[in-house]
Amino acid sequence: MKKTSTRLADGRELIYYDLRDDTVRDAVDRRPLERTVTTSEVRRDPLLGDSVAVASHRQGRTYHPPADECPLCPSQGERLSEIPDSSYDVVVFENRFPSLAGDSGRCEVVCFTSDHNASFADLTEEQARLVLDAWTDRTSELSHLPSVEQVFCFENRGAEIGVTLGHPHGQIYAYPFTTPRTALMLRSLAAHKEATGGENLFDAVVDGELAGERVVLEGEHWVAFVPYAAHWPYEVHLYPKRRVPDLLGLDEEARTEFPKVYLELLRRFDRIFGESEPPTPYIAAWHQAPFGQLEEFEGVSRDDFALHLELFTIRRTSGKLKFLAGSESGMNVFINDIRPEAAAQRLREVASS
Repeated sequence: MKKTSTRLADGRELIYYDLRDDTVRDAVDRRPLERTVTTSEVRRDPLLGDSVAVASHRQGRTYHPPADECPLCPSQGERLSEIPDSSYDVVVFENRFPSLAGDSGRCEVVCFTSDHNASFADLTEEQARLVLDAWTDRTSELSHLPSVEQVFCFENRGAEIGVTLGHPHGQIYAYPFTTPRTALMLRSLAAHKEATGGENLFDAVVDGELAGERVVLEGEHWVAFVPYAAHWPYEVHLYPKRRVPDLLGLDEEARTEFPKVYLELLRRFDRIFGESEPPTPYIAAWHQAPFGQLEEFEGVSRDDFALHLELFTIRRTSGKLKFLAGSESGMNVFINDIRPEAAAQRLREVASS
């Protein structure tokens, strides 16, 4: 992997990740852009104890542009985009309309391929490995920023999810705090460790699933399963079998096997509802240990946390979506319309082509 860092016309950082070491990236951003002005701030809810990012400047962000005006495609002639070069393998750049900025963190865009009509599932194993390496590199770099406590790599796919740019891409949020979902995991981890005299909850969950009926895919170094208490109609958790706290902890064997397992999983997601259905909308979310202090979670260290990816769709059946209505949105109590065991069976049945 070759990494080349440059700057866009308004001062934002852009990084090329290339498969070939001899690739030259010297294209200049020719757009007449002014410096980006953001109004991002983080406010803490005194009743719930969680944080809300207020980013009113995002109202003007690019919204469903036509394909020939996509800002994530490479620049061609006088058609200038966020990527100055005429081609790329993987590109990461600072979001022009970030939810978090400055002392409130940082937001980046990850373009998986220059092919506008592709998806992550269309990547080769070599390309998917390059994306993994880019996620890992960005996690390392962002973790050293003084305002950053947790790094979250994720992909939203599909208009049903709320995606406003159709080009295959994901994002990275670098939060200035430990996210509420991660805090819940850490509290459960601490409680289980104390109650069992030191047993790791993540290890117990993975071992239990490996011995059960909800495993969807299993490799030598990774296992994918539908969790016992799945929140979403089709939800799969992907874990490395050797527990590590973050992407930086993966060894070469796990990195090599990841593309094969993950691409197969994504392709099965696209076949759940039949070939006549549009591509399955999904969210793919990497959960990594926070880089900040964990004193409030007594007895727990970063090494107790288990890196994993959660992949889920809001489509519950053909032509129908799972909406977060009163119970989910009002009380955070999910109601799942599909038994996790049935979802796992379905995902085992739909071998990718």
